[in-house]
Amino acid sequence: MRPKLGVNVDHVATLRQARGVQYPDPVAAAVLAEIGGADQITVHLREDRRHISERDLKILRQTVRTRLNLEMAAVQEMCSMAYDVRPDAACLVPERRQELTTEGGLNVVDNIESIKKTCAFLRDGGIEVSIFIDPEADQLRASHRAGANCVELHTGKYCDAPNARARAEELERLVDAAKAGRKLGLKINAGHGLNYHNVYDVAAIEEIEEFNIGHSIVARAVLTGMEEAVREMVETLRYARG
Repeated sequence: MRPKLGVNVDHVATLRQARGVQYPDPVAAAVLAEIGGADQITVHLREDRRHISERDLKILRQTVRTRLNLEMAAVQEMCSMAYDVRPDAACLVPERRQELTTEGGLNVVDNIESIKKTCAFLRDGGIEVSIFIDPEADQLRASHRAGANCVELHTGKYCDAPNARARAEELERLVDAAKAGRKLGLKINAGHGLNYHNVYDVAAIEEIEEFNIGHSIVARAVLTGMEEAVREMVETLRYARG
């Protein structure tokens, strides 16, 4: 199975917000990403609106020709926004205003009842529901019980591992979680901190269907252009999968 690539264009909006101007446009970046071979466009509409705006989301819904994936906190405001815009998929993520980026997976185990309600609400709107979790068996089982269609495994600890031994241990955790999730009938995605160098071993995990990658692609796009940066990542994933 060919691994799919979701391109997160948040940091195009971050660059725009740095000067408080109207460019670069994340919508234009999404169009170029699709031309480069992206299977999905991902955005995170944060509660503090630090990069992607509601206007961006609404225009993306009208523009994206592949799939639109909305990363969101499991709160009523975002649920209402998702129900109104109707992205193809929504990924529930933890969110703290002081963090630079999402620092870990959502704790489904301790919040299963509220997350179950959120999943049901979104699925009622025809939205595929994913939950961003750490690669742990109890979080997988809780996500399944909550009614998620799929999970996105947090790859941050693998990417930030300080040495080869630690990285091998984190890779094993991802492999085990991917296999366990598939046995539960969940679609398995992965993301966070992946780049053109560290993605190979994770992309080789057959059970993972989709990779959501943002910062490294946008960083490469600054030098090569978005279309070429996406094309390079698509080829990297395909090569890794063999």
